[in-house]
Amino acid sequence: MRTIGLIGGTTWLSTIDYYRIINQEVNRQLGDLHSAKLLLYSIDFDEFKTLADAGDWPMLTEWFAGIARDLQSAGAEAIVLCANTLHLMFPELEKLVQIPIIHVADATVVELCTHDIRKTALLGTKFTMEATFFKDRLSQEDIEVMVPDADERQFIHQTIFEELDRGLLIPETKVRYLTIIKKLIAMGAESVILGCTEIPLLIKPEDCTVPVFDTTLIHAKAAARFALTA
Repeated sequence: MRTIGLIGGTTWLSTIDYYRIINQEVNRQLGDLHSAKLLLYSIDFDEFKTLADAGDWPMLTEWFAGIARDLQSAGAEAIVLCANTLHLMFPELEKLVQIPIIHVADATVVELCTHDIRKTALLGTKFTMEATFFKDRLSQEDIEVMVPDADERQFIHQTIFEELDRGLLIPETKVRYLTIIKKLIAMGAESVILGCTEIPLLIKPEDCTVPVFDTTLIHAKAAARFALTA
């Protein structure tokens, strides 16, 4: 079994799910008392948010590259960034790190193609909804990406940081999310990608009338597959 290095704390709430899912998947495959070989570096999320809000992605990239190299030195054979937004740094991180980084969008694209999805809604932070790191990988497979309008994107972004990242699951917020999702479905979305690792804490597959793709679950399972591939 190969060792996975997790960079988490972004936030710790979803990092717990990564740790749980990877171990569950490894145990499901191997049985008995088997669990995953994991190295976890958990950052202080407030430090990350301060730099991200300032747009200092070069500083963040150097920081995370250092963490990845530390994990590699400790024995990690691949890196998992335990948040969608972190993948903004992927192109530069890939140049600075000598081991594979398992990309959340690559794993998600495989799932959408398996279900023959050609048009999908994408929810996440403004970074994820407005940048191209997720959309480009979907468009390469001729999958059209729909995102909420500007006011809705701001609402989702704000509630992720002010509510979900703090473990606050407010019913009124869930109602607004579902209203946004229903609007995108009415406009032709065949599925919904929960492209923030905290959104699945609030929105569940049974809440929606189309397939829901939980990137936390998808990404963690991809990490487990890597670990179990000799």
